[in-house]
Amino acid sequence: MESVRSVRRAVAVEVESPPPELSAVEEAYRRIVEGIAVYVAERGTLEREKYSELYRRFRELYPLPAQLIQQAMNQGIEVGKSFLEAKRSGRTHKPRPEVRHVAIRFAKDSWSYKKAVGSAAPVRLALSLPGGRREVWIKPHRRFWLYWWKVLRKEAELASTLIVKRRRGRWYAIFAFDVQPRGEPPAEAAAFDVNENSVAVARASLLSTVDRVASWNRQYINPAVYSVRTDFDRLAKRYEAVRSAKLEELRRRYPFAGRDGEERAQNVADAREFRRFVRRLRERRRKDARVKQVAREVARSPAVIITEDLGENPQEGMIGVKGKKAEKSAKKKVKRKELRHRIKQIPFRKLVRAVEDKAAEAAPRFSTSRRTATARCVQSTSPSLRTAAVGIRCGVPTATPWTETRRRC
Repeated sequence: MESVRSVRRAVAVEVESPPPELSAVEEAYRRIVEGIAVYVAERGTLEREKYSELYRRFRELYPLPAQLIQQAMNQGIEVGKSFLEAKRSGRTHKPRPEVRHVAIRFAKDSWSYKKAVGSAAPVRLALSLPGGRREVWIKPHRRFWLYWWKVLRKEAELASTLIVKRRRGRWYAIFAFDVQPRGEPPAEAAAFDVNENSVAVARASLLSTVDRVASWNRQYINPAVYSVRTDFDRLAKRYEAVRSAKLEELRRRYPFAGRDGEERAQNVADAREFRRFVRRLRERRRKDARVKQVAREVARSPAVIITEDLGENPQEGMIGVKGKKAEKSAKKKVKRKELRHRIKQIPFRKLVRAVEDKAAEAAPRFSTSRRTATARCVQSTSPSLRTAAVGIRCGVPTATPWTETRRRC
């Protein structure tokens, strides 16, 4: 029998009254990560002999525990390889990697937790910092209690590595849990299709479809079809208007900011004030909240989840971008700037990945491409029964794009 692969979940808990040694460790840790990342970006790899040499040098330069230096060097190797991959794919044009923020990793022997009297979960952490062990208190919350209860019930395991990170002046301890899937057999097939303003969902019971009564009465395989409203277009229009108003305000305030000393055109959007203003907007958080809402709704019960394969970049295929990235189905180019922006702002792949990640705790996910989503069953030559979003024949669910089904029915 195949072993069920565990799902990793991370939970961030705020640290109460962090010791001042954490800030000193963070700066030294960042310098080590950046130095190793630059070395890997220039030479492509870090040799074993050079690793030992740099380790001894860092031990002399920075008064950090040995395990922290090893974790920083390993993290620098990962950053360097990620930079090389991004440079090969054209996602960055910088000559060398820059590390501005780091997440400090504490290995198995460099941290531990302690429980208070009458508590079933850790409330204090002991971290190996310069000068010895330091105890810090944490503030557990409901999500942390949920996964710790799974640890007590042997449904999850606590990872050996602890991550400590600072964000907006606050320190957080990030615990990683390896959660075992529930292993419940799927009782239904759920298909979903991502649209601009909503996500169409259809559910069909597998128990009804395999029963003999389905062969003479089709009403038992009619799925429950509904939609989950997301309003991604309204969100894109609203924040586009907010950003445009801020740009107009900056243009009026700095009328001569369009050119520099060498008479080269400058963009007001590159101003520091505008970048700080954009970072304070809640557009990304609101998108993430709606994506998580859809993921919870689609994967609310153990089911065989079906969706179409969107490809690497579905937005460019929809607007008809010319070149290698354009799809053959894109017949004409979308010329309206507002519509192009709205299509670009819809998180298609992020939503599909969120549903897949959420469903990994209970059931597998099956994806079918647009070319193979035909009217025939994948295991039979006879036409499959057409429903609103799921075709079921021979007890095997097959997916059909929502637009194709709506056109034919």
